[in-house]
Amino acid sequence: MKPWVKNTMLLSMSVGLTVPILAGCTKTPGTDAKTEKVLRVATSFGYGDDEYFRQQFTEIFEFANPNIKIEIIPTMDDSYRYGAMNPNQKPVDPMEKLKEVMQGDNPPDVVMVGYEQLPELISNNMLTQLDPMITKDKFDTSDMVPAVIEGLKKVGDGKLYALAPTFNSSALIYNKKMFDEAGVPYPKDKMTWDEAFDLGRRLSKGEGENRKYGFSFSTQSMGDLFYSIQMYSAPLQLTMFDEKAEKMTVDSDRWEKVWKTMLQLKQDKVMPEQQDPMQMKTRMMNGSETFNPFQYDDFLSGRVAMSIINYGQISQITNANKNSQNIQGFTPIDWDVVTLPVHPEAPDVGGYMGMNGIMGINAKAQNLEDAWKFIKFVNGEDWARLKSSSSYNIVTRKKYIKPKDGVQFHVEAFTTLTPAPQPDSKVYREKQNLYQVQDIGRRYFNDVTQNKLQVREALKKWQTEGDVMLQQIKDNPNGPINRGGAIAVPAG
Repeated sequence: MKPWVKNTMLLSMSVGLTVPILAGCTKTPGTDAKTEKVLRVATSFGYGDDEYFRQQFTEIFEFANPNIKIEIIPTMDDSYRYGAMNPNQKPVDPMEKLKEVMQGDNPPDVVMVGYEQLPELISNNMLTQLDPMITKDKFDTSDMVPAVIEGLKKVGDGKLYALAPTFNSSALIYNKKMFDEAGVPYPKDKMTWDEAFDLGRRLSKGEGENRKYGFSFSTQSMGDLFYSIQMYSAPLQLTMFDEKAEKMTVDSDRWEKVWKTMLQLKQDKVMPEQQDPMQMKTRMMNGSETFNPFQYDDFLSGRVAMSIINYGQISQITNANKNSQNIQGFTPIDWDVVTLPVHPEAPDVGGYMGMNGIMGINAKAQNLEDAWKFIKFVNGEDWARLKSSSSYNIVTRKKYIKPKDGVQFHVEAFTTLTPAPQPDSKVYREKQNLYQVQDIGRRYFNDVTQNKLQVREALKKWQTEGDVMLQQIKDNPNGPINRGGAIAVPAG
């Protein structure tokens, strides 16, 4: 059974018990509860179908407000999600489609967007500021996770234009037994990256298949070291190119320091090497008595003492421990979590935070009253209480954030740090070939790991070759790219 199907069944039972209470609480004196009204909700991302979207965000509200009919307006079509059938046809940009719909003759009242899309809507004055309504209705935001609220305020120049009922973030998980055996102190909240790497060096020991590693950016053995650079540098706002994507910015001392830091971890064998997928399959299917179904997972297999995980992985770890007697080759792990390490230049900023269901009110909303009523409800306590049992996302209301199934851990590690700045989604939408500029960096970084180039030499080559590609993309944003005589096919 798929997780969301199971959650839906549980939610349906909860709704049956709580709807009478919710319905009673949502009646407003002087309003005609029998008059049907329509609330239009537009989304710039695809949820597959209306049913799944309603289960996630609107179902409880619709039960509690039977006179309000919610009409869902998706702006991402299959050509964008899966690629256009005609390779010469540019997929419809869901963000541009959303902006078009928002300013149309029958505009949506509520819009649900990604975090990286908020700045564009706010700067174009397309969203209604929520602070006056929050103040007027005395809507309590003090119990909301500061990282979420501050993250939303950051893109609104200190003002709130949207709220998010749930989110997902990352933390650093650690194996207590491995620390105890090495006589190394446990990691702490907000320790620096250098402090975390130093702990990792003290925990790394052994050779070959039996080596134990101190740190990893991912629990997966197929992790990519170049991807790790992005996780490490995101809080530093280190960019590959300028805001207009016309000039590379990688030939710098800051980029050199980041690359050297990652390469030193590799040389010191603090992190496990990237595993070939076929080798991993062979390891898992070897049929030996010590077969471990979690061989692909460096943390669950006991190869890594510390690793970055997202909140959704907690359920897998707790379930593995609970069922350890039935899992051949698996030993239960005594673990806990702390916040992600931080940079001294950004001591309160973590990595990527996925805010789910970010919702704001269209500046041209025709049903402003019900739009705010919907946002209040989905971001309120009743909704948070019902959704708090989710194993994959965290509710924004702190009161209902609790470790599940009797497993105690430092859950605040997922809620403390503010999200790292996100790249401008507009420039990536307008120039869909920009990902190829990153591929150049990946190629040269691999050359450095194989001792074919020195770090600064590789960065200079990336800068030079990247500048040429950026000019080609500027001249023809979505056309083919000429890489030294070879034509690269555009994205999509």
